[in-house]
Amino acid sequence: MAEFELIQFDLDGTLIDSVPQLAEAINDMLGQLGHATQPVDAVRCWVGNGADMLVQRALTAAAGQAPEAGLHRHARTLFDEAYAGHADGALVFYPGVLDTLERLRSAGKRLALVTNKPYRFVPGILAAAGLADHFELALGGDSMAEKKPSPAPLLHVCERLDVSPARSLMVGDSENDVLAAKAAGMAVAALTYGYNYGRPIADSRPDWVLDDFAGLASILKL
Repeated sequence: MAEFELIQFDLDGTLIDSVPQLAEAINDMLGQLGHATQPVDAVRCWVGNGADMLVQRALTAAAGQAPEAGLHRHARTLFDEAYAGHADGALVFYPGVLDTLERLRSAGKRLALVTNKPYRFVPGILAAAGLADHFELALGGDSMAEKKPSPAPLLHVCERLDVSPARSLMVGDSENDVLAAKAAGMAVAALTYGYNYGRPIADSRPDWVLDDFAGLASILKL
């Protein structure tokens, strides 16, 4: 297998555990709509397909049926407003993330971020996390017409940074990351600790299954 020059990372469930902030925003939204709050563990199973799907799943769970389009749009606005106040607060990194990212940079690897989170929240989170200078390029779920599991964002990063997909590794935690990477012709390493709707990430058949973020060092021969 080719040596990897470019490493593309997912954010939520891969680098940081953002569920506490997402749950606070979801419950703020639900409260404004007259619904009961939902437990954090439920929100954890709804994350991974972008904010629209997160809001839809929360409304469906709270009301017992899928929301109609107008309500969904209103709820999404309320969620965005609430999340703006929570997104960069008390960030929790998974073990080994910061040290491993520094090792990759020191080894000359190029790093990019591809998340399904709306881009408006990404710069603030990266700044609060001290990672603003780590990634040459960062894309959100609305940065392009398609988001993961489409390969388009991953291929766009390769094109922008002039790196062949064969020399890029995707690192994520969900089936969306694995499907996007495979469709892009890229290798993919998947973490077991993230958000995959309660299903084992190994079922998606990534090239590597890692229990620990620091395991990337062995894949990259550092």
